[in-house]
Amino acid sequence: MSIVVTAASGQLGRLTVEALLNRGVPASGIVATSRDITRIKDFADRGVVVRRADFAEPDSLPAAFEGADRLLLISTTTVNERVANHRRAIDAAVAAGASLVAYTSMLRADTSTASLAPTHSATEEYLRERLPSVMLRNGWYLENYTSQLPQVLQGGALAGAAGQGRISAATRADYADAAAVVLTTDGHDGKVYELGGDEAFTLAELATAISAATGRRIDCTHLTADAFAQLLTGAGVPAELAHVLADADRAMSQDEMFTDSGDLRRLIGRPTATPAEAIAAALR
Repeated sequence: MSIVVTAASGQLGRLTVEALLNRGVPASGIVATSRDITRIKDFADRGVVVRRADFAEPDSLPAAFEGADRLLLISTTTVNERVANHRRAIDAAVAAGASLVAYTSMLRADTSTASLAPTHSATEEYLRERLPSVMLRNGWYLENYTSQLPQVLQGGALAGAAGQGRISAATRADYADAAAVVLTTDGHDGKVYELGGDEAFTLAELATAISAATGRRIDCTHLTADAFAQLLTGAGVPAELAHVLADADRAMSQDEMFTDSGDLRRLIGRPTATPAEAIAAALR
């Protein structure tokens, strides 16, 4: 029986496969799937089983999930197709006889007002009705901010619509480690983990942390959600994605991306990476 990781060519999927290997799971006991297996050839070279899986092509899934014991379902990025794609993957996991599916949902998926939440909530409900499962409700990624550092430093400002909302962001590596723990240990069936970093921050506090790390003054520009969406589209972000991101910031302004559950720290058995540490790593 195997541990299957979907979307293994993506950033979170790759880190999860690495975390499983670091926890001592034999490469032959891991199945990494992707729509394009050429992007995960490096895993095959290390002995990981590599299979093609495209949630939009149900016929590709039985072979991809064959022998699956535990499966990590990483949420897909195409929002308007997400629920249908997830249902196909869940149905295939049922047919494969999986004993547990872990799903990467979003923080406070059942109560969040963010436009992203309904697709996650619908997936959670469908999964609970069909398989033993665990919900990994991931908060925001610190990399969503550190990837912007060149633009922030060039413009001297961090812009957003999160206002004074507190954000419990963590690194992808921390979320991946949590997924690996759930996939390799027992006692997680039926659990809902609200996952976020130990050190919450506002956008203004993050701007201050960037200033401290770089020695340059970085201001925080507070915008409305509409104005932030316009800023993003002006920077080349597709309009649909820009509105999703701006709406996520609006939800953040209401503390919907804040958690003090401590679930992430407990799962990984150590403190989560701090914003300062993530900034320093990105600047190296």
